[in-house]
Amino acid sequence: QVQLVESGGGLVQAGGSLRLSCSASGSIFSRKMGWYRRAPGKQRELVAEITSGGNTNYADSVKGRFTVSRENDKSTVYLQMKILKPEDTAVYYCAASTPGGTTAYWGRGTQVTVSS
Repeated sequence: QVQLVESGGGLVQAGGSLRLSCSASGSIFSRKMGWYRRAPGKQRELVAEITSGGNTNYADSVKGRFTVSRENDKSTVYLQMKILKPEDTAVYYCAASTPGGTTAYWGRGTQVTVSS
């Protein structure tokens, strides 16, 4: 069964840090994983992604502040968020790819709220 479960969201002050976790089913974790976010009234955007080989990509808005990583033995992907800004406030979603590399599976999301 394909399942992605996010955790670690919460309320933090601007400049603070938070780490999100995503537990994935073993059948899909070997593929590319990603973190997306959707703020109220805005379109969903890619925040960070990591390939099975460990290569990463980040949105320009989070470069230098966010770090995506994975622990394959735990079937878990992380998003370490530092120097958080109010504009980072959003629901963050974990996503997994098909064997062809296209994003097709989504978690239910975890709320991140950054106060000013």
